[in-house]
Amino acid sequence: METMFDTLLQLPLFQGLGPEDFTTIIEKVKLHFVKHRSGETFIQSGQTCDQLLFLLKGEVACNTVSPDGKVVFIEQIEAPYVFEPQSLFGMSTCYVSSYKAHGQVHTVSVSKALVMSELFRYDIFRLNYMNIISNRAQTFYNRLWEPVPTDTEKKIVHFLLNHTERLAGEKVLKVKMEDLALALDDTRLHVSRALNTLQGKQLVTLQRKEIRIPDLKRLVETILG
Repeated sequence: METMFDTLLQLPLFQGLGPEDFTTIIEKVKLHFVKHRSGETFIQSGQTCDQLLFLLKGEVACNTVSPDGKVVFIEQIEAPYVFEPQSLFGMSTCYVSSYKAHGQVHTVSVSKALVMSELFRYDIFRLNYMNIISNRAQTFYNRLWEPVPTDTEKKIVHFLLNHTERLAGEKVLKVKMEDLALALDDTRLHVSRALNTLQGKQLVTLQRKEIRIPDLKRLVETILG
């Protein structure tokens, strides 16, 4: 049976640490374990990020709203996961997205002060942290330089990829058709036709002001090859 110790060692930032080092960390660093009830929003967009928060068990809905409020993107994320480690430092130290428990969720957190004074003493932890930040930055930077497609279906997939952190898990895009067309630099008619074609292929499900993508990886492979 998997223990809490084993679960913690599976978290991205602790992978590679030996049992002895991890035991020392647990003795020095106060870990805050919390259970969140289903439907609870435990991180709000704009809230100060003053801790490293890890998803130990369960699934969360990550809700991100565009600055003008016209686009809402929701993606389901499963454990293990670290919530916005890039928001702990830099010019803006606030969470970009809101996170809601989908079913019962278990989290553990470490204060920013203890991350700096204790966890950064370990080379493996520092390397894991830098790799996570660098990989995210490189992924999104590379997406900026990808050629923008001219085909409307591919434009839609390209738009979804630019707003997605993980391919796995269900995605929901809440947006008016005319606002999506404007974002894609296309016509409302073309976007509507493309979405209906994708729905006919059972790649998306359309509802009023909402596009549900049950399997983004399948959508990407089908449309982009």
